[in-house]
Amino acid sequence: MIPEINLWAVLLATLSSMVVGSLWYTPRVFGNYWMRVAKVTPSGDAKDAVKPILVTLVVSFVSAWVLSGAAAISQHFYGGNFLANTLLTALILWAGFTAARFITHDAFEGRPAGLTVLNCAHELVTLMVMALIIGLFGISAA
Repeated sequence: MIPEINLWAVLLATLSSMVVGSLWYTPRVFGNYWMRVAKVTPSGDAKDAVKPILVTLVVSFVSAWVLSGAAAISQHFYGGNFLANTLLTALILWAGFTAARFITHDAFEGRPAGLTVLNCAHELVTLMVMALIIGLFGISAA
């Protein structure tokens, strides 16, 4: 059985990920801090950003698709309010997979704790915005 997935919600959630990331990592928000602690030096050539942006678009689509499916399964299991279930599902998936993996990898790689917190917080905001969109659209593909 395949869970009900609203493709429009998934597509909009994918785009929301790009918007959140663009705002979060802009120099006036957290971009300068992130570049410094992650030791990222921009090349200054816009074409160097094309591949990472395309990769981000693909993995954001996968994340939105999986979140939508997990939310539909959660809804069928728990019932109740789809928006609330979707937000809770996103929070649980973030804590159990995203944050846990970031913390583990960053600890072994010796990354600064501030970078780990920044990236985990970004992922939390990204997933919660995706969940808000998916939850508001509902599970019907109409």
